[in-house]
Amino acid sequence: MKCMSSPTTTSDEYFMREAYKQALLAAELDEVPIGAVVVLDNQMIATGYNRRETDRDPTAHAEFIAMQGATKKLDRWRLSGATVYVTLEPCPMCAGLMHQARIDRCVYGAPDPKSGALGSLYDLHDDARLNHRFEVTSGVMADESAQLLRDFFAKKRV
Repeated sequence: MKCMSSPTTTSDEYFMREAYKQALLAAELDEVPIGAVVVLDNQMIATGYNRRETDRDPTAHAEFIAMQGATKKLDRWRLSGATVYVTLEPCPMCAGLMHQARIDRCVYGAPDPKSGALGSLYDLHDDARLNHRFEVTSGVMADESAQLLRDFFAKKRV
């Protein structure tokens, strides 16, 4: 499965806007502003935003929190059929969780050249050595997501 670089439907933009709203909640807590939502059957079933500093937990990434919420709501560990929307390209930990949860698709906004695992540094979604592959769409609201991150870090440097 190749990483696609443009949105496939307007629903991608709709759900990415919901993920972006989650990123704004992270920013309000002075967390790195990354947000995520999990969608199944065109319904948003769980949300999450970065909470690493707040929870003092290295696993408290937006998509990790959203996927945990989805598994609890569905009462199952497999998220087959689900799409995870996240404002920044997932890191290896979160991409690994997507693999383990058997998601169908991930849609992300901005690429992450420092730790992106769905196209930038690694292609965990399409590694033939693994027992599950999933589709990736990148670049949905990329400019807005990247600007939110730039503004956050610029403020930190002042």
